[in-house]
Amino acid sequence: MTALSDHVDRYLQLRRALGYRLRDHERLLASFVIFLEEEGLTTLSVAAALDWAGRGASVGDLGRRLSVVRGFASYLVAFDESTEVPPARIAPSGWARRTPYLFSDEEVADLRDAASELRPVAFGETMATLLGLLAATGLRPGEAYRLEGDDVDLASSRLVVRDTKWDRSRVVPLHETTVEALGDYASTRRSASGEAGFFLGRSGGPLSSAEAARTFRRLCASSDISAPSGRRAPRLYDFRHRFAVATLRDWHRAGLEVESLLPVLSTYLGHLAPANTYWYFEAAPELLEAVASRAASSIGARR
Repeated sequence: MTALSDHVDRYLQLRRALGYRLRDHERLLASFVIFLEEEGLTTLSVAAALDWAGRGASVGDLGRRLSVVRGFASYLVAFDESTEVPPARIAPSGWARRTPYLFSDEEVADLRDAASELRPVAFGETMATLLGLLAATGLRPGEAYRLEGDDVDLASSRLVVRDTKWDRSRVVPLHETTVEALGDYASTRRSASGEAGFFLGRSGGPLSSAEAARTFRRLCASSDISAPSGRRAPRLYDFRHRFAVATLRDWHRAGLEVESLLPVLSTYLGHLAPANTYWYFEAAPELLEAVASRAASSIGARR
């Protein structure tokens, strides 16, 4: 094993111990080390990283391959000062963040009302409760689909989200109104022999992502909810963005210390660090208004 290969192994072990899966990193970094060895290079340089990354299949591959090398180089420079870390903007990132659709309170209510008109009635209750839960907690839709009856602890006002992203589980506290809504659904939902899923689909089995997404598109159409021209259509995942933005807005309106609370929001959403949570923030008018109002109050108080 070469020194670089040894560093790659330690780097991957460290990152995985922090909860990252790094599914592609091991393969890509092994390829990069082989490339360096074949070129007779013992030091990681920007030129070598660009040469190797440029052998990907597309511009997106170039950005992703460089991102993998950049993370490794940032680690390696602590052991070899001659290591060059590729700059972040040296090539397209390969990740294009699309503007999320931020549902208003009125639109959430409209969607839930439309869901209550679905047939059979039990399936309408499923979709209405699911939409309410996503709006109230910011769960990933897949986390909601996988909930089982035992994961919904109404007595303790919490959900247990098991084996989700990064193979982690977490406890999600619930507001009393959310507990009440989940309790109503739990007491009226159809029983399905042998089925442990909390949310049930039209046929009585566990709700699938495909069925939920397909039904959600119908609900958006019937509620006249659509994205502006040129933007991606609303998704169930956009409720997660809505929750993050609404939480930030409410904290500013309440005059709370937002920076110190960000780790709380990250933990609630199941993120490893606040940096992962920033992806979900959007410059929504209501949020900007709350920030501006708070800033104006602070300036006025100092005069």
